[in-house]
Amino acid sequence: MTAARGYLRYTAGKLGGAAVSLLAVLVTSFFLFRIIPGDPVKALTHGTPTTAGQLASLRRQFGLDEPLWRQFTEYCAKALTGDLGISYQFRAPVGELIAEKAPATLLLTGVAVLVYSAVGLWLGARSAWRHGGLGDRINTGVALTLWSVPSFWLGLLLIITFSVGVGPVPGLFPTGGMESGDATGLGYAVDVAHHMVLPVLTLVAVGYAQTLLVMRSSLLDEMGGDYLTTARAKGLRDAVVRRRHAVPNALLPTVTMIFINLGHVAAGSILVETVFSWPGVGGLFYQALSVPDLPLVQGLFMVFAGAMILMNLLADLVYPLLDPRVRR
Repeated sequence: MTAARGYLRYTAGKLGGAAVSLLAVLVTSFFLFRIIPGDPVKALTHGTPTTAGQLASLRRQFGLDEPLWRQFTEYCAKALTGDLGISYQFRAPVGELIAEKAPATLLLTGVAVLVYSAVGLWLGARSAWRHGGLGDRINTGVALTLWSVPSFWLGLLLIITFSVGVGPVPGLFPTGGMESGDATGLGYAVDVAHHMVLPVLTLVAVGYAQTLLVMRSSLLDEMGGDYLTTARAKGLRDAVVRRRHAVPNALLPTVTMIFINLGHVAAGSILVETVFSWPGVGGLFYQALSVPDLPLVQGLFMVFAGAMILMNLLADLVYPLLDPRVRR
């Protein structure tokens, strides 16, 4: 009963912290993008002959002629009811635009997160358990190199090598997009998978490196524990000691990172989606930021930050289940 009460207090504290974070995001998302250089009305009418009266009419239509404090109060009132406003450039509800683009992003980044989390955990555990060996040095060196490489640059290299073709290497994959537009049924699924190879490979190459290094570091910290010596003294095989005792205790830092990566699923990867012309929310955010389309930018920022806060909250709630000492 006492343990349950302690967990409830712990949960209530984390929920309160998440609520405060969401409130801070709500305020930040409004004022942060107001300092971006550029006039949305002039950007939208660029190249079109427009009179001063027409510009003033557009500002009045978008609510940009009102005092900042009134814009802020209206924005907060609508956001708290789920109304993210109307996009300036698309003239459509922001919520509908995000919902339309979200499946493509969830597919791309969801597959990438699952793959690089599994590969990073496996290689990180093996590297730590055999630290100092040739395999550990190779894995660590490759991971450090990939972790330091900008994802957009890696994506461009993959396009040049495997889409355009270099020397004897032919162009095997599309340069961008999500589909060719001329396939249905199973052929459509194969076509989408074909388009996903390079962007997923880009995300996996950078993401697995981070997972591997964090898992390796956490497991190295656990390897000197007395409980592992006791497990070996009981006659347990080395693989069993690693799998059942060392790895579970090394998972806490990695769990945080995995949940944060899951939060990135909502945001996708803005640069990777832009490089590969992937029709997801990352590309939508880039389009909105170039105007700037304030309602769309604010709405996307709220979704991205909200997903991160939610995943951090879930990680905090999972911690006590993995290690009861956390709730004390």
